[in-house]
Amino acid sequence: MRSTGIRRTLVALGVGALALTACGSDGDDAADGTTRITVNCMPPKSAKVDRQFFEDEIAAFEKKNPDIDVVPHDAFPCQDPKTFDAKLAGGQMEDVFYTYFTDARHVVDINQAADLTPYVKELKSYDTIQQQLRDIYTVDGKIYGIPRTGYSMGLIYNRDLFEKAGLDPDTPPATWDEVRTAAKRIAALGDGVVGYADYSAQNQGGWHFTAELYSQGGDVVSADGKNATVDTPEGRAVLRTLHDMRWKDESMGSKQLLVINDAQQMMGSGKLGMYLAAPDNIPILVKEKGAEYENIAIAPMPGGKATLVGGDGYMFSKKATPEQIRAGLKWLDHMFLTPGDGFLGDYARAKRNDAPVGLPEPRLFTGAADAKDQQVKEANANVPVENYQAFLDGNQKLEMKIEPPHAQQLYSVLDGVVSAVLTKEDADIDQLLKDASGKIDGILSRS
Repeated sequence: MRSTGIRRTLVALGVGALALTACGSDGDDAADGTTRITVNCMPPKSAKVDRQFFEDEIAAFEKKNPDIDVVPHDAFPCQDPKTFDAKLAGGQMEDVFYTYFTDARHVVDINQAADLTPYVKELKSYDTIQQQLRDIYTVDGKIYGIPRTGYSMGLIYNRDLFEKAGLDPDTPPATWDEVRTAAKRIAALGDGVVGYADYSAQNQGGWHFTAELYSQGGDVVSADGKNATVDTPEGRAVLRTLHDMRWKDESMGSKQLLVINDAQQMMGSGKLGMYLAAPDNIPILVKEKGAEYENIAIAPMPGGKATLVGGDGYMFSKKATPEQIRAGLKWLDHMFLTPGDGFLGDYARAKRNDAPVGLPEPRLFTGAADAKDQQVKEANANVPVENYQAFLDGNQKLEMKIEPPHAQQLYSVLDGVVSAVLTKEDADIDQLLKDASGKIDGILSRS
């Protein structure tokens, strides 16, 4: 499941877009020897600053590489699950295309990914990227993609509401029992305040159920990928906690079937104590929903076992020529994989444009590259980094677990389980998990 959009984005501030200096029609090698590549995940026109920076970086790249013509395509969200497979099957995918971590094996399995193994030595940054992220795009010993960013889930909370409820905002809940206790005290403030909110629609309920199951030490699918593992004590613990918070404690409010925007609206308006999300929610809460950076903090995933991680990267079309693959790898190095520079790494530019710098994120790089990335980020931090220290420290103790195979199909099944628990006081948790397990087994057997 994606988190909220482009990772480590710069925030639109109303600056006019700069015209792209080099553009052209789709193709590969032009008559003058130029190698043309199409790429996607260009920020939308509505994100004016993001788009300008993206275009600036393409112009800078083409100036350094006059033999390469980059043709960017608008795409937001960067990947639409409804059209992704159709574009692949129809040969309409860009030469260099955006993917979620969970897409990697699927794209390889349907034979739509170029094998990058013979070329990856030309990607200067490759050996500096975290091994566990590289492994996501490695299938049967061959490299099919390049990771770009990652995220991990945590507990976002409102420091002001914690204080009003007599809770210590510098000691956030570390267990689900503590979450339940804190939520009850926050909800007792009244005036429409909700202690804890959770998603239960549009596959987002299944996504959060998975994250909460991981936090309890459970899993959705067996290690061999053949069987469901939701009908377990850990699965029942997740649903029992949600049920009791909703119906016994009345700390989750009466409005249910929420999605991410609902929780963000509630948090931004000061009416929500806690919800699960990735750190990239924080600038959205501030820039779009009315919150203040000083009041928003994030803690590690409660439970102490594991947290759900996700992220994205780029893969290459099966039809891409060797020249296009080499050009695309150079473009990735320039845009996303150079610490302190490029579209994602130029923290000084971000700070100058009042975009958030210093939000907690899983580290993409290792060694000297990581040290430089952290140094430049720290030097340009403009958000209260102390609000995120618990998250950073706690994450070091958690297992990082990627989303399950066939995630969206599984989330659709689990959505119904979560929504039933949150909308029906007499929901039969055992039967819901038994039914979900059977449906998931069916999905896995057809894969």
